[in-house]
Amino acid sequence: MRIVTWNINGIKARLELLLAWLEQEQPDIVCLQEIKSVDEGFPREAIEALGYNVETHGQKSWNGVAILSKVPFDDVQRGLPGDDTDEQARLIEGVFSVPSGAVRVCNIYLPNGNPVDTEKFPYKLAWMDRLIAFAQQRLTFEEPFILLGDFNLIPTPVDVHDPDAWWGDALYRPESLDRFRQLANLGLTDAIRAMTDEPSYTFWDFQAGAWRRNAGIRIDHLMLSPQAADRLEGSLVHKDLRARDKPSDHVPVEGQFSF
Repeated sequence: MRIVTWNINGIKARLELLLAWLEQEQPDIVCLQEIKSVDEGFPREAIEALGYNVETHGQKSWNGVAILSKVPFDDVQRGLPGDDTDEQARLIEGVFSVPSGAVRVCNIYLPNGNPVDTEKFPYKLAWMDRLIAFAQQRLTFEEPFILLGDFNLIPTPVDVHDPDAWWGDALYRPESLDRFRQLANLGLTDAIRAMTDEPSYTFWDFQAGAWRRNAGIRIDHLMLSPQAADRLEGSLVHKDLRARDKPSDHVPVEGQFSF
């Protein structure tokens, strides 16, 4: 089973690219972030025509997440618990039945947090605290649980082309990294790092020739419960998508599982 995360950076701007890639690769589940669309404006018909079930948690102009799945949804949850005043669309979770049992896939678009001297950084940290509590609760189910998406978090120096240049950014500073370690220390496995120690960038800024210089960072992750990690067979960064017409600044990141 192939499960993918991809920050699409606007579903309407990248729809042709997405449809062509889905037809070519035929992944089983694709989790999209930054769809930048309300639910009723999401182009579900074109995606459903390719054999996918579609669930969204959208928001006008900003944020928004979606799950596309060839496997029917058993259950869907929208929104991160813990703050009833938070109206940002940043989490959608689907539960699926597979031959080996249930698989829970949680798609997140974690806040960027920049600039750090504004309210955006405390919001990022509070959101991460809520995410840690949420993941801890999900792990009590003792089932395959895949927490994936755009984490806006650079885990280690090998995940950034120039660590010194990025240090202090909301994506790469002590407060953010501490919370990511807390999340990982719940017992979650990084699917990419489980397969390679080499740099595997997933984001290249549109500015300053970052793609041509391979000045990338890795901020798109699949974090696996022990039950999901036991079924991991491979991982892949679809770097070639960054070289196509009208690309996102992120590329798809895939986990391959024996579910």
